[in-house]
Amino acid sequence: MLHIIQNDPDVPPGNLAENLETLEIAFRLHHLYRGEALPSPAEMTALIVLGGAMGANDDDRYTFLSPLKQLIRRSLELGIPYLGICLGGQLLAAASGTPVVSCRWEELGTLRVSLTQKGETDPLFAGISSPFSTFQWHHDSFDLPAEAALLASSPACPHQAFRVGSNAWGLQFHPEVTEQIIRAWAAWDPATACRTDALVADFQAVQSTYQNTARRLLQNFLQTAGLLRCPA
Repeated sequence: MLHIIQNDPDVPPGNLAENLETLEIAFRLHHLYRGEALPSPAEMTALIVLGGAMGANDDDRYTFLSPLKQLIRRSLELGIPYLGICLGGQLLAAASGTPVVSCRWEELGTLRVSLTQKGETDPLFAGISSPFSTFQWHHDSFDLPAEAALLASSPACPHQAFRVGSNAWGLQFHPEVTEQIIRAWAAWDPATACRTDALVADFQAVQSTYQNTARRLLQNFLQTAGLLRCPA
């Protein structure tokens, strides 16, 4: 079964859950911030780890991060397909022994990302044109693990997506957001709360293509995990 890890009450699976339900793909959502247990590797056909307001190095404050990184390392060892989004991508880097740096390459809002030459032939991005529209909300960024393939980049943040091995991916951008999620995130800080309408308007301007990209990326991941035979 596909398992999804939610680290933060304000960072839900969003359109991932909607698309999975449309595709009739069963999944289990684990709310770590509530103290729910992590899945065991034996239960997992694939694993998705979502973002969160915490940092990948905040183990002392968020005690579930250390066991989560251990689970990610075990997933890599077993070859379980993995997709990490924002914090989830940073945790993949950290679990691979690579630094995650605070307050570097920060981005916020609807921005374009371009595939690298390796990204253009990577199965996660099959059928996705370059550049493509993303939504960004991050202060931290990951270095690339040894032997990782850099798959996507942007002018402000050169490390947007990478792959470790054959089926573990880390993303810096958010493919899961909805307008409701953007409004919730903007409310976190007065500096962004006053920009809510502009942030939403920028997203709405590309929402259709954004949703198509997000759906295709998820379908590609499900195919690598053997959970979907072909794009719907």
